[in-house]
Amino acid sequence: MKYIQKLFLAGYVIITILFLICGLSLIAFAGYEMWQAVRPAAGVTFRDRFNAILEGIGLLTIAVASLELGQTIIEEEVLRQAHMSAPTRVRRFLSRFMIVIVVSLSIEFLVAVFQLIHDNPAQIPHVSAIGIAAAFLLAAWGIFIRLNKSAEEIEPEAMEKTKSEDENM
Repeated sequence: MKYIQKLFLAGYVIITILFLICGLSLIAFAGYEMWQAVRPAAGVTFRDRFNAILEGIGLLTIAVASLELGQTIIEEEVLRQAHMSAPTRVRRFLSRFMIVIVVSLSIEFLVAVFQLIHDNPAQIPHVSAIGIAAAFLLAAWGIFIRLNKSAEEIEPEAMEKTKSEDENM
């Protein structure tokens, strides 16, 4: 069983490294987009510069999500060697994941609206599905937290152990 756990640990480390590489690559792409938007020698219209900046924001949003997911995996699965059967840790992991997803979707929604408001306003109702999904996820996450508050009260020792692990990190 120890070999299987070490195999999972190696898998988590590899996934984290790949998330890091993806995040750094997206940051580089966003930097390139920003350079294309502000470089004075280019004969680019203001609208194209604006769109390049919005594209950079979108890339940075995905980069943040990638880096945050990698950090969450490293902290929750590798450093803590968390066992997902512990309800407190499951709620904590899910909450960190949901924060990343809701914030990323919200920023992507705003970027898409800004782009389409000028280029193709007829597509805004389709893009609104992203905003609705972000709102739905936020509401569902709030309900999840509310319903699980009683579970945290039932297992105060698990919550204290998780808090003490946070202080040690």
